[in-house]
Amino acid sequence: MFNKTIRIGLAVFVLGFAVASTAHSAQTRDNKTTLTFSQPVEIPGQVLPAGTYVFRLADSLSDRHIVQVFDADGSRVIATILAIANYRLTATDKTVITFTEVPRGSPETIRAWFYPGNNFGQEFVYPKRRAVELAVASRAVVPAVTGDVAAIEALKTAPIVAVTPEAREVPVEVAIQTTPPATASSSVQQTGSVQQTGLEARQLPKTAGVLPLIVLLGFASITAAFGLMAFRKPAYNSVR
Repeated sequence: MFNKTIRIGLAVFVLGFAVASTAHSAQTRDNKTTLTFSQPVEIPGQVLPAGTYVFRLADSLSDRHIVQVFDADGSRVIATILAIANYRLTATDKTVITFTEVPRGSPETIRAWFYPGNNFGQEFVYPKRRAVELAVASRAVVPAVTGDVAAIEALKTAPIVAVTPEAREVPVEVAIQTTPPATASSSVQQTGSVQQTGLEARQLPKTAGVLPLIVLLGFASITAAFGLMAFRKPAYNSVR
């Protein structure tokens, strides 16, 4: 009986860890994040009203990424966005949203989205006309794509350039830190050159779900079995 209890407890314990590992792996791959903005914010192609949204990485290619923005419950796609890698020297344990500086009274414009624990974030690529406006206004480099491309397949091949504050087009890799720097000093210099003012974006707490309960039950089963074995009185054969 005790051996059976131990086997059941171990099975539940291992199953809980397997399911938890799979769920964590899937979430890490798509970087799914729920964010609440207290004011309207601009993303490529539109302005999002104040509210709650789900950001998710839909695809990741060698030179670009595809980000999708959903409504609060994740049932409707609001926008499909082209992004490139944005490297930061130090990762944080919280979601970070950076903004491009814009004229007073304009909606804050999202520059990049960093998932907790990642050195690489998603820097949003804006339509070229809007990228020129943002680059000149913020005095910062802004990645751009020609036209208002929205289909995922088209975004995978659309040419990307970087627009400088002088409204010149240069290759992305020349103007934006998309790979780890050769030295720490060069990284600090690059990061300082594109530092942005921000608008607080609050990440909603995630519910724990049933996975911790599964693991706890398995662990409790094992502990109970060993406890009963330890306190069980030994049986002696009587000799007459």
